[in-house]
Amino acid sequence: MRVMKWSMIALAVAAGTSQFAMASSQDDSKGFLEDQSLKLKTRFEYMNRDFKSGYGNATRANGNKTTSNVPGIKESGYRQDSGISQLLTYESGFTQGTVGFGLDAFVGGAAKIDGGAGHAGNGLFATNGDGEPEDTQSRAGGAVKFRVSDTVIKYGNQFVASPVFATDDSRMLPEVATGTLITSKEIKGLEVNLGRFTALGSQTGMGRDSINGKGAKGLTSANIGGATYQFTDNFVAGFAASDVDNYFKKQYINANYTLPINDSQSLNFDFNGYRTKGDGQELAGAVDNKIWSLAAAYSIGAHKFTVGHQRSTGDNGYYYGVDGNSTVFLANSIQISDFVGKDERSWQARYDLNMASYGVPGLSFMTRYVKGDNISTSSNTEGKETEANFEAKYVLQEGPAKDLSLRVRYAVYRANDAYNADYATDNNDLRFIAEYPLNIL
Repeated sequence: MRVMKWSMIALAVAAGTSQFAMASSQDDSKGFLEDQSLKLKTRFEYMNRDFKSGYGNATRANGNKTTSNVPGIKESGYRQDSGISQLLTYESGFTQGTVGFGLDAFVGGAAKIDGGAGHAGNGLFATNGDGEPEDTQSRAGGAVKFRVSDTVIKYGNQFVASPVFATDDSRMLPEVATGTLITSKEIKGLEVNLGRFTALGSQTGMGRDSINGKGAKGLTSANIGGATYQFTDNFVAGFAASDVDNYFKKQYINANYTLPINDSQSLNFDFNGYRTKGDGQELAGAVDNKIWSLAAAYSIGAHKFTVGHQRSTGDNGYYYGVDGNSTVFLANSIQISDFVGKDERSWQARYDLNMASYGVPGLSFMTRYVKGDNISTSSNTEGKETEANFEAKYVLQEGPAKDLSLRVRYAVYRANDAYNADYATDNNDLRFIAEYPLNIL
């Protein structure tokens, strides 16, 4: 990784010596208010997980309801929740001058529509002491930012999308990280990121630091860094690394290449790889792991066909969560499973259809199937798992509700007894998501 890191930067500097822009982003700043934006995103989400092995939901202990995951002592065989949320985000522009100053802020709230203690547990809402989902939840935050030339320094509450530290937004409200992130684009085609985060709030825990690692108290600090470079119009590569205090050190590499065939056909190859090594107190236990995925996609007109392979080796499966629940940039990380078990090998076949070519812009379909095997389990029996996904999405193209998206997702997950005991259980997962983004300013 170290050799690659320096060779990539050297190439970028060499390629960029004659590519500095005459004017930087800060030189073009229009002002704090002139470049401001205010956006409101409304989301409705319904989620039902129907467990197929007698694996249900809430149990009773001493007269109180809990959400234990122990098979065989459940009150119901499915989990069902629904709710609506709104997330208002404000981003100022930067003041003019050599150093630009700005502010970002957000406020979000969610309300439960359905989901009692007997059926809750899909992660849409936090639960109280009696196991009942909270009726409402809300959070707010903000950050200050400075810009010099094409480099932005941001401190405070923010959403992060690094492959080694990524906040999740798959439920009602997104995870929120607290810390500093530096993003630099001084050389054309090269983006460099450096950051330090000291807290991570979960999607249902509205506190500043509500993410918990396995058997641990949560995030103390995470230092991250990375870079991507656009070598050509068709080839981009990058690396990233993190040091999560008393958990692990992690490195990531990506290469993405598109081979154009003609105006309507192309081939794309995408490689992703992680290396994780326990560090300090190793609060998550044994996490030493190497995992990689390679996907190849053939596009022809409205159709795209993808095949992928993913492989994991090490003392345990790939671990993430305390560094954000989206920190899994792998081809076979899909609706239910990530296919990241110890020693697991998995294969994917996927088909996408864009109906714009057939006169229905905004309508798309997707289906995929992933099969994993060779999983090392506590019973020394080979673990196996499969998952099939089906998805339809429609985005309104015009009218008063322009950009409203309607999305249906359905997954069928199955695992053999050896892997069920260690990790998951058979279930059918149905989700309906409606989302409406509105630009107010």
